[in-house]
Amino acid sequence: MQKQGNIRKMRTDLKEIVEYQLPIGEDVVQMNLLIGKRLKFTYLGQINCIHCGKKTKTSFSQGYCYSCFTTLPQTDESILRPELDLSYLGISRDMEWAKKNALQPHFVYLAYSGNLKVGVTRESQVPTRWMDQGASKAIKLAKTPNRHIAGIIEVALKDHFSDKTNWRAMLKLEHTEGVDLLSEKKKAGGLLHPELQQYISAEDEVFEMIYPMSSQPEKIVSFGFEKEKEYSGILKGIKGQYLIFEDGKVLNIRKHNGYLIEFSVED
Repeated sequence: MQKQGNIRKMRTDLKEIVEYQLPIGEDVVQMNLLIGKRLKFTYLGQINCIHCGKKTKTSFSQGYCYSCFTTLPQTDESILRPELDLSYLGISRDMEWAKKNALQPHFVYLAYSGNLKVGVTRESQVPTRWMDQGASKAIKLAKTPNRHIAGIIEVALKDHFSDKTNWRAMLKLEHTEGVDLLSEKKKAGGLLHPELQQYISAEDEVFEMIYPMSSQPEKIVSFGFEKEKEYSGILKGIKGQYLIFEDGKVLNIRKHNGYLIEFSVED
């Protein structure tokens, strides 16, 4: 198998074991089937913006050219800090986009991905967001009518729960038997101001994700195409947006959104 094209972040499907598909140009590669096989990546020295398609020397915000990075609503600071979203006041880089994305129901959630964290995602992104982060378990904490209020709740809990994923810890094979997300949800709800407690979700289902990992390397080393333009290795697992190889190297696919590569499966 040999493919050539710009790669995009892997698509996921929540099955008994999370299923991954890697878009390469117009093709989509079923990645779970390649566990145990030797893969070869060759970076062809070109990056195309994932929004406008223009060539760019540097990728901003995981795949955008500088112009798109500074003008698009999906690259605004409020994407990383939802409490800063002002679209509920009619203020946005693009109000039509905001109506479809920010002014929609959002969930504040608790997830375990090497550490317990609090996060925010649009309702339509459940459970995709959790799989992208490599979460093993997740629970809905609160449901809000827009992104801003979800961000306010997240900020209120940051002193008690991390809002970042430790990617090295996330990539390890986890034993989550002692992680009680329902108990943590009750704890988090009790920490909120009464005005925010009205948004606590009545849904107490704990979602569990199992990832296609045949083994875990002892030492994990991240690499990127800017420094390593050609790489060949045996794929041992996939978690979050990372490909994990037998030699301990891991490739963050989302970080390389828009990179033009040649991909092959070696015999």
